[in-house]
Amino acid sequence: MKKRGFFATVGNWFKRAFFGGSKELADASMDVEEIVSPIKQIWRGFLERKLAVAAACVVIAMFLIVFIGPFFMPKYYDSYTEVTQKNVPPTSSMLSVPRAMKNQVRCIDSYGSFTVGVSDEGETFVWGTTKLGTTGIDIGKIPEEVKNDKIAIAAAGIDHIVAVSEAGKVYTWGHGGLGQFGYFDPAKYPNIISEPEELMNGTIDVSNIRKLTCGYQCSAILMNDGTLYLWGNKNTYQNIEKFIGRDDLIDIDFTLNYIVGLTEAGNQIVTGTRGLYDQYRGNINEKPLPSREYLAGRKIIAIYGTSNNVCAELDDGSLCFAGDFPSNSIPMPALHAGEKFLEVCSGTYHYTGLTSEGRVLSWGGNTLDQTLVPEGMTDVEKIYAGAFQSYAVNSNHELVGKWGLKGYFFGTDTYGADIFQRIIQGGKMTMTIGAVAVIISSIIGIIVGCISGYFGGKVDLLLMRVTEIFAAIPFLPFAMILSSIMAQSDISENKKIYLLMVILGVLTWTGLARMVRGQVLAARENEYVVAAKAMGVKEFTIAFKHILPNIISIIFVSLTLDFATCMLTESSLSYLGFGVTYPRPTWGNMLSGANNATIIKNFWWQWVFTSLFLAITCICINIVGDTLRDVMDPKSDRDK
Repeated sequence: MKKRGFFATVGNWFKRAFFGGSKELADASMDVEEIVSPIKQIWRGFLERKLAVAAACVVIAMFLIVFIGPFFMPKYYDSYTEVTQKNVPPTSSMLSVPRAMKNQVRCIDSYGSFTVGVSDEGETFVWGTTKLGTTGIDIGKIPEEVKNDKIAIAAAGIDHIVAVSEAGKVYTWGHGGLGQFGYFDPAKYPNIISEPEELMNGTIDVSNIRKLTCGYQCSAILMNDGTLYLWGNKNTYQNIEKFIGRDDLIDIDFTLNYIVGLTEAGNQIVTGTRGLYDQYRGNINEKPLPSREYLAGRKIIAIYGTSNNVCAELDDGSLCFAGDFPSNSIPMPALHAGEKFLEVCSGTYHYTGLTSEGRVLSWGGNTLDQTLVPEGMTDVEKIYAGAFQSYAVNSNHELVGKWGLKGYFFGTDTYGADIFQRIIQGGKMTMTIGAVAVIISSIIGIIVGCISGYFGGKVDLLLMRVTEIFAAIPFLPFAMILSSIMAQSDISENKKIYLLMVILGVLTWTGLARMVRGQVLAARENEYVVAAKAMGVKEFTIAFKHILPNIISIIFVSLTLDFATCMLTESSLSYLGFGVTYPRPTWGNMLSGANNATIIKNFWWQWVFTSLFLAITCICINIVGDTLRDVMDPKSDRDK
């Protein structure tokens, strides 16, 4: 070590004499530990454990997702169902037009979770979710004979595709077990209308086709001369018999449950069912009027059907609507003076129109952003509407705009609801029930434990016997019995949820009470308690203001672990059908809905993502709780 000079040594003595010894000299001469507060020591100890920090970040992220996420889902509602979107796997390809088709679009059509398109060169493309449920059929595998032919027009149903070649050959593929295509013996299958023989074995004049359209499990080809080819499942459409053999129609379309048609007279939408679609309105938010009164001599020249309503185009260029419209439907935008619709097309719930000024407008159902038309589209000459999508094409047949449903991040369930959105809403419910139950159980456990441990004697004996009685109750069967009684009673779902929180809280406080009692028994012998008694401090004040704060760290650890336990318990009850019931989601009843061999095998996304959210959240909460217990215990091994 280098020796100090004379002046340096004198200066150091002077500094120490008048200003005190330096921290550097003290640290160099002895090993001095930094004095920190207990909270700071706990914080440092927690941060030293990387796994616990990561777990805490995950828990915080989960809380933010489930409690803030719903604010970004204004269109969500618990009872949402969509029959055309059932069991869709995770995907983002439902709006992805194949690159080879983007610059030569001839036609686009869809009804469910997949879309069919035809290019100017007659090539057929299919995109979206192409695997059809548990059938093993991939409708995206286009038959070789279709690939080798030039297709003029194509349309998609819920599980099948119909295409007509330029030579007039009709091709069909997909699921055909319910009359979607092919021949069925009427004696064996009275509820099926077979595909016409001339379509299966012959050709038709493509230039004479007025409209090709597909419904749920039915298809129709309407010719310019009024000939109607109609085939499919009779059980799907209640009025299908009314259209068999008709030759007087100039337009036809499908809603979800009915077929709608239009005759040359154009003074009424034809359904064959009295009172159906016989009142019209100028916009979907207006009061409907009887057809004769509304039309006032005007003529209907075309119709477009969605799932539950119909749009009619009149000979004066205006539009009118018939049927039912959800309250959250977007009204048709107002047209400018002299502006008219040149073209209209319809999806499952929405309409899209092209006006004489080149504007593209969408209205109707907007649950999946079907009406959010992008800005900046120019030279639009043709529009197409899929089930929940719309496409705009320019004069060169190039795709210039697309909007609507891209897909589902976590897929859909058996009701067609978005699993990701239900996981967020379900997590909010599960965590809320767990947190409230923990608060209730903590209040009871702390009060009983403090009183029992501090006063001892007969009070302790009585309270501990009561605790043992509650602890002896078989928790899960008892909770199931109470939940079953609630299910049979005439109370609202919200009250049932509140009672479920109370049940979980009232039946889970015994462990905390015993732990608090033990800590209070040890703490009441400390000197500060004796001093407080000597000063005449009230007994309850000593127990709850002096002793309780000194054991709060251990209580906090217990609350953290109990929170995860209550979440699992609520999920278990909901999974068994005794907790929160459908349609209100929790992680438990979402897993219960997937408790099916078919779903587990074929629709893995309906249970994997929910179980991962529940498992990860509970595991991370337990890791945080165990780590807090370690860092709060001064006798714990810091290196373990």
